Amino acid sequence: MAFKKSNKLTQKAMIKQILKRCASLGKKESYDELGLPMDVPKGHFVVYVGQNRTRYIVPISILNRCEFQNLLQLAEEEFGFDHDMGIIVPCEEEFFESLVASQMLR
Repeated sequence: MAFKKSNKLTQKAMIKQILKRCASLGKKESYDELGLPMDVPKGHFVVYVGQNRTRYIVPISILNRCEFQNLLQLAEEEFGFDHDMGIIVPCEEEFFESLVASQMLR
């Protein structure tokens, strides 16, 4: 599977933008005084995966993974990042779980 390279934003700027949007988005969680979900630990963010939009809390270190960066590019192309739900990752849950599991082993 080939992915085209996006020149819209630098990788660092894209990651900062994603994290900023993730901090205030999500489903029916409790929020603190800054508007951040209380169930998301520091150094993590929320993504929604698969057709059922299963919610995952993942470490920000996963942003360094090439596979995850490719998923974010697909997510931007398919769904954009300007909506109320948070980041929706266009892949099967099993693939995403294996990606996250392999990140935890590093």
